[in-house]
Amino acid sequence: MWFLYALLSAISAAFVAFFSKLGLKNIDPTLATTVRSIIMAVFLILVSFSLKKFTDFSLQTFSNKDWILIILAGIAGAVSWLFYFMAIKAGDTTKVVAIDKMSLVFVALLAFLFLGENLKWQGILGIFLMVIGTILVSIF
Repeated sequence: MWFLYALLSAISAAFVAFFSKLGLKNIDPTLATTVRSIIMAVFLILVSFSLKKFTDFSLQTFSNKDWILIILAGIAGAVSWLFYFMAIKAGDTTKVVAIDKMSLVFVALLAFLFLGENLKWQGILGIFLMVIGTILVSIF
């Protein structure tokens, strides 16, 4: 099931880039990111309520460590979106998205270094190919 979710995530992300490029022509990227974040928050709150995810929820549901990590993830996501929208507005969408997907390389390295996830030779080869692919897409 995780593969289907990941595939749907990739397809949705493609639409983010597509709609963003079209929508950013006359709008400041920071303002657009802020408005997008509000829309996402409202949408996710409605989805969470419709799926009854707030049943039995309290602020103590998350530990202090959970709160800190979720806050840091939120800040990292917001910073990522800000830079992404700035890049989308200024550059070629395909090149920006290719470079943005280098996050896969950074995730693999962080997971290996700090989460103890294995990185086999196939994974190393995949990372190398992603870097080469990003370079080829972004310079041609």
